[in-house]
Amino acid sequence: MARRGKVEIDRELCKGCYLCIRACPVKVLETDTVVNSTGTYPSKPVHTEKCIACGNCYEVCPDVCITIYELEEAV
Repeated sequence: MARRGKVEIDRELCKGCYLCIRACPVKVLETDTVVNSTGTYPSKPVHTEKCIACGNCYEVCPDVCITIYELEEAV
């Protein structure tokens, strides 16, 4: 069975470099359409059902604003 995951991004810490968007192999992340308090359009998880908890987005984030959770599969 494929791994399932959940990604959370702290939108106030995100500076909008979008490295995470490019690093995601299943295209879970996109650019938000609402600015954060610094006037930046942060990344946001959109297609959450596709997340495989690979951790690529977490690894490339220079601001450590991404958290990945590996979800348990239903038995």
